[in-house]
Amino acid sequence: QVQLVESGGGLVQPGDSLKLSCALSGRTFSLNAMAWFRQAPGKEREFVAAISWTERSTVYRDSVRDRFIISRDKNNNQLYLQMNSLEPYDTAVYYCAANSRRFSTAESSEREYDYWGQGTQVTVSS
Repeated sequence: QVQLVESGGGLVQPGDSLKLSCALSGRTFSLNAMAWFRQAPGKEREFVAAISWTERSTVYRDSVRDRFIISRDKNNNQLYLQMNSLEPYDTAVYYCAANSRRFSTAESSEREYDYWGQGTQVTVSS
């Protein structure tokens, strides 16, 4: 059974940093693209960042491009999102997602991802 479990969320102040982790189990995702999405209260889920199976290609939404870094540890089947200079508008539930197709590229569409975690809450407030 495939499971994606996010961790690392919490309550922080504007300007702070957080690092989210996503632990993958049930199969290896070393040949699969992965991504982070988020959903703020009352809003639709939106793309945050994605990384290709090769790790050579990453994609970010414009509002996080200079502040967030997506990375992965294939040996340990982990996905990360380093978030710096957090702002109140970053407040959301953050989800990790995995593409089931091998050799997949970094994509921003939810339709590309077949496996999802339950999410971790990130709240940025003073």
